[in-house]
Amino acid sequence: MKKNYILTLLIVLFFVPICVTAQNGKFKVVLDAGHGGKDPGAIANGVKEKDVVLATTLLVGEMLEKEKDIEVVYTRKTDVFIELANRPKIANAAHANVFVSIHCNSAAKAPAAHGTETFVMGVTKNASNLEVARRENEVITLESDYKIKYDGYDPKSPESVIGTSILQEDNLIQSIELAAALEKNFEGANRYSRGVKQAGFLVLRDIYMPRVLIELGFLTNKNEAKYLDSAAGQRKLAQQIANSIISYKKEYYGGDNLLIADTAPSTTIATNVSDSKAINNVEFKVQISASGKKLELKAQNFKGLSPISIESAGNLYRYYYGSTSSYDAAKELLKQAQAKGYDSAFVVAYKDGKKVSVSEALK
Repeated sequence: MKKNYILTLLIVLFFVPICVTAQNGKFKVVLDAGHGGKDPGAIANGVKEKDVVLATTLLVGEMLEKEKDIEVVYTRKTDVFIELANRPKIANAAHANVFVSIHCNSAAKAPAAHGTETFVMGVTKNASNLEVARRENEVITLESDYKIKYDGYDPKSPESVIGTSILQEDNLIQSIELAAALEKNFEGANRYSRGVKQAGFLVLRDIYMPRVLIELGFLTNKNEAKYLDSAAGQRKLAQQIANSIISYKKEYYGGDNLLIADTAPSTTIATNVSDSKAINNVEFKVQISASGKKLELKAQNFKGLSPISIESAGNLYRYYYGSTSSYDAAKELLKQAQAKGYDSAFVVAYKDGKKVSVSEALK
């Protein structure tokens, strides 16, 4: 990705509404097994992508369903063809918390290529990333009206791939952190990680929640194809994916389903919330947004919220509302932020100045 191209983009990630808790109060995960039916996906070394990803996806779902506070929705559970446009519709209709699409890679010109990589929706001019997105998007040509349905998108055009990336930059931070957790877990399972990348996947374009697309490995690599086609390999990969989703849930929502839906509007900003249940050496804040632009920490820049603090990571700035050692007080701050329009705000925690999961802080 060229730096001068990145600098021309003003990507301000004030999160749009992404999800509400399910009616039963559970954290909802949409699992999307790529391809299916008349669309086999990549085929190499006698292995079909659609078979590997379906088997792995069902295992992920089986593992997640053992968690009493997680609900799983599948875009497909059998070998059927699901149009690309319908997969986002399933996720959005479910009001899910995260969307995870599972695929296998291929590189006929580089049979030694191997390893996992996880993509988020984003802008890229990297030739390799564009090729992966182009290949996965090409499935739409199996749909008779794809030129109308996908607004003139041309799967053979790099410009089209880049264009889809610009449409959806919201929820990027949480998507990246879920992707990073996935790649970290893959590495922990002795898989080679090719890292977190950005590209314009149509399956991710119209989804209004944190979403990632996983490439489990390369079917064009003989050894990797054998691993991906094995029951042991699929179970190992599924376990890492399930663990990553569970860790993500704990990081952002805590162990007690920290999802606040249908918050009653409020015009009052309480800056001195009672710390009746303070926790020593622990600080809670509410992350309200992230941006590629550094903003002055003035209330008018944050819909009247104050105090605001900032953290930077490279060219990314994260903005936080409030500070308290009480978890109950933090939840009140979260309600205030959501009432001001920061619907996807969430509580973060620090222990002795180091960022930790909310569940760890509550221990």
